[in-house]
Amino acid sequence: MVLVAGAAGTAYVTKAEAHRLLTNPAATRLVSVKTPADAPWHLPYEDATVTSSDGTTLRGWFVPADSSKLILVQHGYKDRLQSMLGVADVLHRHGYQVMLMCVRGHDRSDGDLLSFGMREMPDIEAWSAYALHRPGVDPSEVGMFGVSMGGSLAIQYTASHPEIRALVADSAFSSLNDTIDTSVRFFTGLPPFPFGPMIRFWAEREGGFPASSVDAKQWIGRISPRPVLIMQGGADQVVSKTSGQKLFDAAGEPKEFWFEPLVGHGEFLKMMPGEFERRVVNFFDANIQRDGDERR
Repeated sequence: MVLVAGAAGTAYVTKAEAHRLLTNPAATRLVSVKTPADAPWHLPYEDATVTSSDGTTLRGWFVPADSSKLILVQHGYKDRLQSMLGVADVLHRHGYQVMLMCVRGHDRSDGDLLSFGMREMPDIEAWSAYALHRPGVDPSEVGMFGVSMGGSLAIQYTASHPEIRALVADSAFSSLNDTIDTSVRFFTGLPPFPFGPMIRFWAEREGGFPASSVDAKQWIGRISPRPVLIMQGGADQVVSKTSGQKLFDAAGEPKEFWFEPLVGHGEFLKMMPGEFERRVVNFFDANIQRDGDERR
């Protein structure tokens, strides 16, 4: 009887945690309280709204610049647009237009179910179409930057969209299965065993897709010969610390790997601002050019 009650309790807890990990209700989610125009960024911007292929309304920001070059910027898991303003500021200061994209279930966009790329690809397609049709944007001069889950989304999107000329993935997870132990511990406080497999079981049923289908290692090789820069911190407690190396190993050439032992999850800009600016800007400057331009 005790065993039955314990099993029932474990099932209840893990099902509830799976639901919490897969949903981001509007009433409790992080929402931006600052805009690009606020201090310390003081960026020009326009509110932007697009509609995904299933009718979901998405809300983001477009930061214009006196340039034809564009970077699509994707936030992370349960994060908000405001968190990407530091990245936008760096890019804008170096002459890039920036599309700060928001996928479903985040910030002020509609929806609350998260699918780690299974349903978010049409969201990014809608944002990309909006940004590429902006006056002055050259469709042959487009790059993408993503952090955390946004890095994995960016890998998946870039793999099937050749208009993305160069990709930076900061603290991206290599696959859901690779990172489930680390992420379950971080987001739930529960030990990975036996709770991890049970949370995955319930999440697969509520989400409607197997965890094995979310695997950036299977996508990143298709990006070559376009360049990728993979960034991974050794103090990451949100995704597996081996994610960056696994992605780098799976990527084709040309590729770069920036590993810093003391950097936490998505904290390269915070902890190493000068080096972040130098590496990321130099990477995009070297690889986003009009067709026919010589590589610098």
